[in-house]
Amino acid sequence: MTQFQFNLNIEDLKDCIMKSDIDAVVKASVVLVLNSVMEDERDKHLNARAYERSTDRRDYRNGYYERDLIMSIGRITLRVPRTRNGDFSPSVFERYARCDQALVLSMLEMVVNGVSTRKVKNIVQQLCGESFSKSLVSSLTEKLDPIVNKWANRPINTMYYPYIFADAMYIKVREHNRVVSKAVYIATAINEKNEREILGLKVDHSESYEAWQRFFQHLQSRGLQSPRLIISDAHKGLKKAIGTEFVGTTWQRCTVHFKRNIFNQLPKKDMDEVKAALKGIFNVVKIEDARKLKDEFMEKYEENPKLENAINTLEEGFEDAIQYLNEPTKYHHHIRSTNSLERLNQEVRRREKVIRIFPNTQSAFRLIGAVLMDIADEQAKKPSMIGKK
Repeated sequence: MTQFQFNLNIEDLKDCIMKSDIDAVVKASVVLVLNSVMEDERDKHLNARAYERSTDRRDYRNGYYERDLIMSIGRITLRVPRTRNGDFSPSVFERYARCDQALVLSMLEMVVNGVSTRKVKNIVQQLCGESFSKSLVSSLTEKLDPIVNKWANRPINTMYYPYIFADAMYIKVREHNRVVSKAVYIATAINEKNEREILGLKVDHSESYEAWQRFFQHLQSRGLQSPRLIISDAHKGLKKAIGTEFVGTTWQRCTVHFKRNIFNQLPKKDMDEVKAALKGIFNVVKIEDARKLKDEFMEKYEENPKLENAINTLEEGFEDAIQYLNEPTKYHHHIRSTNSLERLNQEVRRREKVIRIFPNTQSAFRLIGAVLMDIADEQAKKPSMIGKK
């Protein structure tokens, strides 16, 4: 693990703390840390520490320049190291600015388009200062949109994805002076290297067969091959689109959603034994054992009129919910539900709720795309834990 040596100005930090200005404390801490990170990056680029004599030196230090960085904590000014040849570029601005720029840009658009609330305007002023205009919106858009669009349309034909997860979440967007609900389609996958990967996203009018079909066709146009399993909830349009676009692919019904649907059909009281029996059906490693436990459950409770609806639900969706048991055991925990994708959606929600109502569809695509890019970057750095149980 890389270790950084921070030369912190303790007096400046203490002064901020003593004045009880928590915003200044946070900003000062972030500035000190990021400045030290950039200094360490320059040392590695030069292959020599400050005042170090080295025959392997690549270049020489050439002072610093100031540059602003907009983050969710506000605008901060960093002391950026330079080199004599000018070919050193710190990673801080690319790594930390992309998602925060998308967030700021979405709020700026609300202000410029005259649809912001006082709260949003105050947030924008804290993030960007008193002056913000259409020219600032345009400059940020020109920088950020090509990056997000390139990522969202990147080729995915160099890797096979045996397991794909699909889900949709709803957001609010202002369109033709009205606030409308739109669906955000997100697909993730486990690739042939057992790594999780975010495949793509699309913003469409509603969750329907046609919209899911367009989303899948978009993934296919980028090179996606038919997977072994697609894991999702039981939305009818989604199921139909899977059957249309991925011939030969098996649909795995999310077991978490499925069990929840069955439990909702049960009486409210004295159902602990029944629920335990239902959960046990899905806690096996062989598909034959699951079918055996399900048959035993039916024989035991089929005469109970209070459980008729729950039993009908179990009977109707059972086979679709146990298809993961046909796959290698090491994958069972990871492919029986859409929990991993729902955790991803929650992270998107955490940033999206700051906006509440997007000023337009492109703004929504930009912010959600930037959030997913940042998450994808973090995932790529972590070793795969899939199949290691």
